[in-house]
Amino acid sequence: MSTLTTRWRKSSRSSTNGSCVEVRRATGTVQVRDTKDRGGPVLSFDARSWGAFIAAVRAGHFDH
Repeated sequence: MSTLTTRWRKSSRSSTNGSCVEVRRATGTVQVRDTKDRGGPVLSFDARSWGAFIAAVRAGHFDH
């Protein structure tokens, strides 16, 4: 099991309608969860995959 290194942080892009995610770093991973379901599933990504995802978001690849 990973040792946690930070607390959960709410996304700065979260909307006011409750569609929010929270992120935290754990040893060797970045974890993501739904703010509305804090006891629910947690997605874990290695640092390289998370970095690629963030780069794609910043480049607008997911914009509608």
